[in-house]
Amino acid sequence: MWDSSRRLSSASAPWLPAVIFLVLISSSSHAATDPADVAVLKALLAGVSNSEKLSDWTGLDPCSASAGWSYVKCDGNRVVGLQFQDAGLIGTLPSTLNTLTNLQNIALQGNHFTGALPSFSGLSMLTTAYLGSQQFTSIPADFFKGLTSLSVLNLDDNPLNASTGWSLPDDLASLTSLTVLYLTNTSLAGGIPSFLGNLTSLQELRLSYNKLSGSIPDSFSYLAQLTRLELNNQDSVTPLAGDIIVTGSMPSIKTLWLQVNGFSGIIPTDLGSAVSLTDCRLNDNELVGFIPSTFASSTSLQYLSVQNNKLVGPIPEISSITNSSSYRFSGNNFCVAQLGASCAVQVTALLFFLEGVNFPVILVDSWVGNDPCASWKGITCDPSQKNVIVINLQKLQLTGTISPYLGNLMSLSKLILSGNNLTGTIPQSLTGLKSLVLIDVSNNNLYGPVPAFNSSQLQLNTTGNANINSPIPGSGGSRSSPSGAPSTTGDNKSSLVPGAIVGIVVGACALILASIIIGVLIYRRRGKFGRHTKLDALPTTQTGNGVETGKVSITSNVANGMPKTNNAVVLSENAQVLDDGNLVISSELLRNVTNDFCEQNVLGKGGFGVVYKGELDDGTKIAVKRMTASTVSNKGVNEFQAEIAVLTKVRHRHLVALLGYCIEGSERLLVYEYMPNGTLSQHLFEWKKLNLSPLSWERRLSIALDMGRGVEYLHGLAQKSFIHRDLKPSNVLLGDDYRAKVSDFGLVKLAPDGKTSMETRLAGTFGYLAPEYAATGRVTTKVDVYSFGVMLMELLTGRKALDDTQPDQSMHLVTWFRPLIIASKESKDSLFKFIDPVIELNEDTSHSILVVAELAGHCTAREAQNRPDMSHAVNVLSALVEQWKPNVDVAEDDEGIDLELTLPQALKRWQAFEGDSGTFCGFAAQTSASVTSMPSRPSVLAESFTPSDGR
Repeated sequence: MWDSSRRLSSASAPWLPAVIFLVLISSSSHAATDPADVAVLKALLAGVSNSEKLSDWTGLDPCSASAGWSYVKCDGNRVVGLQFQDAGLIGTLPSTLNTLTNLQNIALQGNHFTGALPSFSGLSMLTTAYLGSQQFTSIPADFFKGLTSLSVLNLDDNPLNASTGWSLPDDLASLTSLTVLYLTNTSLAGGIPSFLGNLTSLQELRLSYNKLSGSIPDSFSYLAQLTRLELNNQDSVTPLAGDIIVTGSMPSIKTLWLQVNGFSGIIPTDLGSAVSLTDCRLNDNELVGFIPSTFASSTSLQYLSVQNNKLVGPIPEISSITNSSSYRFSGNNFCVAQLGASCAVQVTALLFFLEGVNFPVILVDSWVGNDPCASWKGITCDPSQKNVIVINLQKLQLTGTISPYLGNLMSLSKLILSGNNLTGTIPQSLTGLKSLVLIDVSNNNLYGPVPAFNSSQLQLNTTGNANINSPIPGSGGSRSSPSGAPSTTGDNKSSLVPGAIVGIVVGACALILASIIIGVLIYRRRGKFGRHTKLDALPTTQTGNGVETGKVSITSNVANGMPKTNNAVVLSENAQVLDDGNLVISSELLRNVTNDFCEQNVLGKGGFGVVYKGELDDGTKIAVKRMTASTVSNKGVNEFQAEIAVLTKVRHRHLVALLGYCIEGSERLLVYEYMPNGTLSQHLFEWKKLNLSPLSWERRLSIALDMGRGVEYLHGLAQKSFIHRDLKPSNVLLGDDYRAKVSDFGLVKLAPDGKTSMETRLAGTFGYLAPEYAATGRVTTKVDVYSFGVMLMELLTGRKALDDTQPDQSMHLVTWFRPLIIASKESKDSLFKFIDPVIELNEDTSHSILVVAELAGHCTAREAQNRPDMSHAVNVLSALVEQWKPNVDVAEDDEGIDLELTLPQALKRWQAFEGDSGTFCGFAAQTSASVTSMPSRPSVLAESFTPSDGR
């Protein structure tokens, strides 16, 4: 029996509960290591030949706090790290390594492991794996499967599958947390997979000294965080090739190693603008073009090697490179060897020509040095003056455009570029060459107007260019030689046989007669059904500078590009005035029809003003844009009128017509045709809110084609080349029949003659701005192509270009959607699940959706030169619409002319309408016959010009 005096009580031993608690905690924290983890470590120990280096690997508890095993890191009773760096181990890794399911990092540097690399499949917690500089001989196919947390992987210098090579598996595409991937000298073969560009967290990528071939994927333009890219020294029969344009889309790049490959094309200008670029190695490739001037202004560049390429032009000085051995440029075709020296004037002009035709190797290899008279291919010089007098580069398969810099060759007498694949226009700058007697650009793909040459001696041969305009009357174009033969080779043989000349003349006469008949029919139809608008008149007054104010001029007629205004007249109230085809109405009327510009009449608001709906007495609706004060504050009347003069040159069925304008004091009003179905933006993004029906895929396809045709006309088929600069869905308006028209030419700029680009103040809308435009302000027609591609993506997805309701990674539509386009080439479902859910997906729609998606991807290419022209986009879309045959009503124009019809078809339609079908039967047949004797015209002309184009 216990003696009560010997009993322990809580009162006499208050520390007892605490001791019991500590014992329990201690036993819990020292629970034995998970048996599965122990088994893996035991297997690893068995594979190490110098196991004495792991002498403490005894017992059954590697995670023991008092007797834990060296190099092993634990969390509780689970192994989370194997850190063997510099342990000097020799041996193999166990095949069961991936059963360490809590493993977070493994480091093998400073060891010598051999044999097969075990699968890491399923190690979902693994974040870092340093496995480089070992002798692993193979890699399992499922190695990358399920490594969803992996951030760093170094496999450098392992002879993996050395005899057969291996390629990166698709499982790698899901490793979205990956920031570092080192695979140098690992026997990689085949192409670089495009899905690497989807790993947007990637910061360092090393794939050097392998057997890779193919090109750098376009998807690499999404690697905005990439600081290191090493692809150098590929040891395959066909090493890496293609252009390196995508490297200009890597704003964070510091180290770029592409040396000893087969890369061609130019060095992208934006690469030199990368603010962190330190080490750039491009030597021993096939690169052409100039060293971009952006490298000269770099403040970070420390090493540049470009030797052994085909570069031309001057060698820029780079102030940030102070060690001459760090700037290597030998083995190229530079004009001079001295840093910072300029090329001769003639050489500079010819090198810019070379740039325009994309630096063909056949010329690059010949045009070396600073003297074009020294046996340069295709160049003939005046032996006494050493001036270039002849450029003969016919039938060399040249592509690209004719550079306006040829206008600097003041002694040039003959320019022969026939039989190539040149596009663009004939430069206006050539008109300043007084010695020029021959221009032969026949059998190319030139388009646009022919400049007005003043020389009566000039022979100009433009035959075989389907889209080029007829020479301007009196310009000297297509002149015959003094002997009467329009020879381009000096053999006095006519380029056209008499029968062809007769056919052209007869056809032209028939076309003119047909145009007159259509004009008469239009007038007759207007007489029967035309609307008469009641217009209040305001007596016109003269300002101090002689400009009439307080009126709106309806620009139905245009002379010399300027809207024709009426003479000063005093009009009575409610008078209807039609003077020389122009309507004159008061600005007071515009206030009346818009209810004094009240908020209820607002159709839309933009950076250039507010648009109001107006309705005339007879029910005719108009849209009146009231320009904002900030827009017009610095613009005088003459400047404003000059801009309107430009806008009135643009007439097309898929462009919203500018009907007139009004100037009164500081007030600037533009009058447009009214589009009853609002903007494309409303139908895409606000259809639920506005209680509209969602757009079907057929209708979206038709709208895309309409937009494309309108922009195509702006770029190359108008009287000159225009650039819109602010294409977006709110600037696309829909008519009663849902046919689309591009609007808001407040931002349109007329491209200067002979130039394909210009620098201008930044305008437009974020989300639609092309990268080069946003970065430099330099604008070309490819800026509009980019915006058009963004709108195609919006039509496909129903999502806005910039949507702040989306997560950061998908807020920018282009950045989010372009990788889906690339992925769709391998799996169509990866794209279809992101298509606007209101679009019905079936076998027919699926095909056209994929085509439009691919087109959108090309249009939004990072580099402007990789984007197609609008004419290409129109061709792609028109083929789809023709094949699709959407069930969308296509109404005729207000004037009763359906521009989808050919000229003979239009004539027959008019004959039937007039009930006078027999009157012109003979003429219609004759016209049809005449057309067949004329050179065939592109089908696009039938649909891209309205009668007001004057063609």
